[in-house]
Amino acid sequence: MGEIVDLGEYAGGSAEFFADPYPVYERLRRLGPVHHVRTPGPGPTEELWLIVGHEAARAAFTDPRLVKTPPWGLDGSDVGRHLLFTDPPEHGRLRSLVTREFTPRRVAALAPRIQKITDELLDDMVPRGSADLVAALAFPLPFVVICELLGVPDIDRGRFRRMSIQIVAPTSGEEEAAAFFEITAFLDELIEDKRCTAPADDLLSALIRTTAEDGDRLSSHELRGMAFLLLVAGHETSVNLIGNGVRALLDHPGQLADLRADMSLLDGAVEEMLRYDGPVETATHRFAAEPVDIDGTVIPAGAPVLVGIGTAGRDPERFEVPDRFDIRRDARGHLAFGHGIHYCLGAPLARMEGRIAIRSLLERCPDLALDGEPDSWLPGMLMRGVRTLPVRW
Repeated sequence: MGEIVDLGEYAGGSAEFFADPYPVYERLRRLGPVHHVRTPGPGPTEELWLIVGHEAARAAFTDPRLVKTPPWGLDGSDVGRHLLFTDPPEHGRLRSLVTREFTPRRVAALAPRIQKITDELLDDMVPRGSADLVAALAFPLPFVVICELLGVPDIDRGRFRRMSIQIVAPTSGEEEAAAFFEITAFLDELIEDKRCTAPADDLLSALIRTTAEDGDRLSSHELRGMAFLLLVAGHETSVNLIGNGVRALLDHPGQLADLRADMSLLDGAVEEMLRYDGPVETATHRFAAEPVDIDGTVIPAGAPVLVGIGTAGRDPERFEVPDRFDIRRDARGHLAFGHGIHYCLGAPLARMEGRIAIRSLLERCPDLALDGEPDSWLPGMLMRGVRTLPVRW
């Protein structure tokens, strides 16, 4: 396709695209693996290149010509150098320093605490008979977990939710810039407080102290960037995994009944939730370091590129009858957490939170059902989820 595809117009409107982008992605996949597109509003719109389809996306994730560092450098909204804005060898250095402390053992040890937080949230929610599942469970659970993991003191949940949403799903450039400024100031103060207090066991304190064998450490700028990445990405993915996963179950009562009857299906069900309607719709921006030819279409040097994760999960070349939600499907190989060197560090934590939250919710609410339509889908093409999910039991 030579023309620019306006994704909102292609779907019949921006709201329609955000509610269900998959038919648009299917039409694009049939035409080829890469397209010059205009992103839908509200919020900042862009002209960029979108890669669709499972194999094309998987290849793009490991293509050294598609880099993470913007060719013009970082602007004033930058909160610090972190893994999503860096390429080798800097990326390997940062990831090595972070994984020294953000270990599988540290994540696994969180399971009892995640269960306790879930139980407390459900204790408050269940007697009411109905709730917005996002506000009552899907948001507060991963938010409290990541704050405790990082050692973030009590902060206003409403304020943080507003900042986080404006960063991952902005409705205007001004609101997005204000949210970046606000969270940057918050993180600077938090890091300085931790430097000046007695050593603690939390992850952020450990990252401040950690030193590689050669004496390398995270700079203040890098610490702020990594704290931002862990705090925002560390909860947003889980919020939408829980919300989208529960909505998929409630939209497919036969699958819900099967899971209730056999909870040994839960691990596979979570993988199917990630494939079918995962929390991340497209990966964060990449840039063409040189002209990149993909199946005869050339992405010009310097152009921004989005790798489609949601479209990869619905590719019929990879998954049979991909629009069918089937918790018994072997969904392994999906790209919900990316692929290659930028594979999501927090994937084990998100999976654990999803399994615990969904199992506990179904056990405590045997008659769980939707209580109206979701209020609105998040705008933008980064995170896939709803602002509210009304349910009753």
